[in-house]
Amino acid sequence: MTTQIMKPSASLKAYNTFGIDHSCLFLHEVQDKATLVSTCLDLYAQDLPVLILGGGSNIVLVDDYQGHVVKVLTKGIECEEDDAFFYLHVEAGENWHELVTFCVKEGMGGLENLALIPGTVGAAPIQNIGAYGVELCDICDWVEYLELASGELKRLSVAECEFAYRESIFKQELKGKAVITAIGIKLAKQWQPILSYGPLSTIAQANLTPKHVFDYVCQLRREKLPDPVVLGNVGSFFKNPVIPVSTFERLQERYPDIVAFKMGHQHMKLAAAWLIDKAGLKGMRCSDASVHEKQALVLVNNGGATGRDVCQLAELIIERIMQLFGVQLEAEPRLIGAMGEMNKG
Repeated sequence: MTTQIMKPSASLKAYNTFGIDHSCLFLHEVQDKATLVSTCLDLYAQDLPVLILGGGSNIVLVDDYQGHVVKVLTKGIECEEDDAFFYLHVEAGENWHELVTFCVKEGMGGLENLALIPGTVGAAPIQNIGAYGVELCDICDWVEYLELASGELKRLSVAECEFAYRESIFKQELKGKAVITAIGIKLAKQWQPILSYGPLSTIAQANLTPKHVFDYVCQLRREKLPDPVVLGNVGSFFKNPVIPVSTFERLQERYPDIVAFKMGHQHMKLAAAWLIDKAGLKGMRCSDASVHEKQALVLVNNGGATGRDVCQLAELIIERIMQLFGVQLEAEPRLIGAMGEMNKG
C-alpha cells in the first residue's frame, strides 16, 4: 500500500482553510507514522526547508513556499481504561473535531467544549488550543514527538510540555526541532461539565450530558463563526490579550462594558473581539480580505484575498487597537513566507 504521495509544484489552496492560492516545491502526503518519520528525517538530513502541515487552519500563506510541505495524514485512535479514567492514544493526522465527536458518541466526556475547533490532533499541543473554559492542557496526558536531531521518538508529560495560554514548548525550545506524531488524552469517568465561560453558564444542569454541551457548543460556533469551506478563515485570528489588573481597571473606567476574564490574581484576559468591535472595525476590508460581520475576531477571504491582504488588514487592526486602548494584539496563525515562518509585526 502506498503510504506517501509526493507532488512537485503543488498548489496549497486546498490545504489551508483561508483558501489562499500559493504553491510549494514539493508536497508529501504521508499516511503512516513510519513514513512520516523517514520522510522528515530524510529532509532534515538534507537541510531542506520543511513545513509540517496538519489541517492548515493556523497558517497564512504569504508567498509560494520554496521548500517541502509534509501533509500529516496518519490515523488511529486507541482507547484503554481503568476505574477512574479513559486513556486515548491518538495519531497526529486525526481531525480534531472528529476526535471530539468520537469521544462524545462513546460516552467519554471532557472534550465537548472543544468541539468544532478546526485542524488536526498533532497541531493541537503546539498552541495549546482552547475554547469555552477548557484548554488542551486540561485533558492532555502526554505528547509524542520525533526529535529530528537524534531520529528518536520521545514522549513528554503534560507538565514537561510547558503549556500556557496559546503557548507550549513546541513553540519555544522545540520549535523547528520536533514533529508531533501522537498525543495521549486522559478523560475522567466522573464527568464534571465546565460551564463557567460566557454563554455556557446559561445551560440547564439538570440531567446534563456531554452530548448536551457538545450540541450547544456546536450551535454557538456555527452561529458565530463562518464555515471555512464557504468563506476562507482560520477561526480566531487574534489572541485575547492578557494585561495586569491595574491596566484593566483603568480601561474599565473609560469603557464600563469592557469584556474580560480573570487569569489568576494579577492578570485579566481581554476579549479581543470586544476590542475590535468597539473600535468599529467589523466589515473593514483590505482588498478581498475583511473582518467578519458577525464575529470581529475572524478575518475572512471573500474569494480572492492574498496572504498579503490578510497581513495588511491585521496590521491595521493591531495599530488601531493600540491607538484606542493602548493594548497590543497578537495574531494567532503562523505567517508562512517563501523560506518558512515569518516574524509577526
